[in-house]
Amino acid sequence: MEFKVVNINGKQTGKSVRINPSVFGIEPNNHSIYLDVKQFLANARQGTHKAKERGEVNRTTKKHHKQKGTGGARAGSMRSPIQRGGGTVFGPRPRNYGFKLNKKVKQLARRSALSMKAKNKALTVIENFTFDAPKTKNFLSVMDSLGLGDKKSLFVVADYDKNVYLSSRNLIGVKVVNCSELSTYDIMNASELVISESAIEKVTAILS
Repeated sequence: MEFKVVNINGKQTGKSVRINPSVFGIEPNNHSIYLDVKQFLANARQGTHKAKERGEVNRTTKKHHKQKGTGGARAGSMRSPIQRGGGTVFGPRPRNYGFKLNKKVKQLARRSALSMKAKNKALTVIENFTFDAPKTKNFLSVMDSLGLGDKKSLFVVADYDKNVYLSSRNLIGVKVVNCSELSTYDIMNASELVISESAIEKVTAILS
């Protein structure tokens, strides 16, 4: 399986890169993708929600009317959940939503997501590039040359490049990550995947 390499001007360089079918050409496992994305979103939740229960509400516990003779039900505390402004019954408490997922399942999910992009021709291999200075205009010209326009795009580079990252930071729908940060959620959330030549080798080494 080969992909032609293009430069930042969107023109073919005459080179082609051979990608590993065990990473970019497997039959996608939808359930593993679902689990990995679910874990990613669960880990992103703060889980700081909290409702006050009857023992935490700052209200009087004085008996507000006599036990008998009123025609109403017995009541001994304004903190009771049935009273207006009383405590909440079984309200939300702070918790961690994260859950364990096996390493092999996560790797299978990323391989499945990459294979889906390759199968749908939503994957572009670009020549290694960098900028002399962080300029959003430079990154916009790269996107226009690749025909990405307003598409949600994920750029995968081999190593962290400060100028490339800062050039893309202000753009909506564009994300730049290095190989160690690549997640199934980011791959599936993007319409187009752009991977640099050297990043192909690193991603293959990580997921093989």
